[in-house]
Parts: sequence; C-alpha cells; structure tokens
Amino acid sequence: MPESLTLANLLDDAALLSLEHQLHLAEVLGDHDWNVDLREQRFEFTGSRPIACSRFHLLGTAAPSTGSWLWAWANPSGFPAPVTQASLTLRDFGHRYGIAELSSPEVPFSALPGSPAEPYLAAAVLTEAAKAVTGLWTSYGGDAGGGTRVAFLVEHPAFLLPPPEPARVVRVIQQALTDLHLSDHRRALYGYAVRRGLGAAFDANHTRLTLTGPAFTATADFDHLGRVHGVNATLGS
Repeated sequence: MPESLTLANLLDDAALLSLEHQLHLAEVLGDHDWNVDLREQRFEFTGSRPIACSRFHLLGTAAPSTGSWLWAWANPSGFPAPVTQASLTLRDFGHRYGIAELSSPEVPFSALPGSPAEPYLAAAVLTEAAKAVTGLWTSYGGDAGGGTRVAFLVEHPAFLLPPPEPARVVRVIQQALTDLHLSDHRRALYGYAVRRGLGAAFDANHTRLTLTGPAFTATADFDHLGRVHGVNATLGS
C-alpha cells in the first residue's frame, strides 16, 4: 500500500466488495441465529443452514454508555490470542500509516466519519476499514447486551464469492452508488474491479472507467467533482 493512506481511503477500498460479500452472506444463511464462545473459539450460525465458521476474528465493541468503540486487543476482559490477532494487525497498521482510529485503544463515535450516534453505525465504519486491511471480506455484527454492538470477521468456504456474474456486478455497483457514502467514486469502483478480477481502465482524462468481465462491459462516467453521474452496462456474449 502507498505510504499516504487515510481512513476514508480504506472505506472506499472496502465498500463495494464488502457489500457483495454481505449480500452473499445473507443468501447463504437465510433465516438464522448465531452464537459464539470466545474462550472455546467457536462461532456458529444456526437456522435453515447451520454453519460452524472455520475461523472468526473479534474486532471490537461499540457501546452506547461510553459513546465509543473499543478494539478487541484493548478490551480488559482479555480474550484468546487467535481471536484478537486481526485487531492487533489493525493496530499495527494504524501506527504505520498514522490512522489513529485503528491504533487508538478506544475511539469516540464523534471521531468517526459522519459522527455516527448509533453503536451499530460506528461498528460498521471500523469493520469496513478492517476488511480493506485484512483482506477478510465477510463480517457479522450482533447484540452484546445493553445496546452494545459486537463486530466480527467470519470465515467459511461457503462465504467465498462465486465467479463474477454480470447481473450481480451491475447490482452491486448500482446499490453502492445509491446506498453507500463513497468519498472517492473513482477509487471505489476501480478498486472493486481489480479486487473482483475484472478488467478496469480509465480514459485519458479519468472521466470514464470501463469495466470488463465474462459477458459483461460497463462504463461509469464521472462529473467534474469525480462523482459517478451515469453507468451503462452491456450483458451477454
């Protein structure tokens, strides 16, 4: 990664690929519940399709009582090292690139982009950043009691994305542009294409990005502020 990097960059890097993974996770799990035993290092989904995660990573907790996020590595309760290792990786990454939100033990909600008031929104911000750093793209958040939200990265072969499918790629792009707050549209779309194994090329003026994949071509046009103002896709052979 470049020597200059911000939290906003990480959020853009994660946005679309994270969205696609979460859509896929919802399809895989269907109606479900979950349970975790941190000491025994066990995370399971129950319901129509029970799944015991092959690995999971505790990132941290967002508490309404303090209005802050606490990274797992800094939690005084103490947890097994394999469960908190990802949070330590993020701490070290934050120190390296000067991203205080990753390296500080506790992060006030007010210090995060948009100053989210709700714990689940604060947890979502730092979970997205964690994905861009770790390369682990599937997350799960739940109620830890008292309004506190806990966030995990979860792993299982069923959570891996299938090969890119044209209609799904177009859906992800359109939904991301509608529902997500992207600081840098060019960075977000280009990064998604590269990470998803699609072809990606800007024109000479960086006003158009062309994405290509199996039976799929899409062009995104950018306005003078760098925002996408139009996407045209062609599906089929």
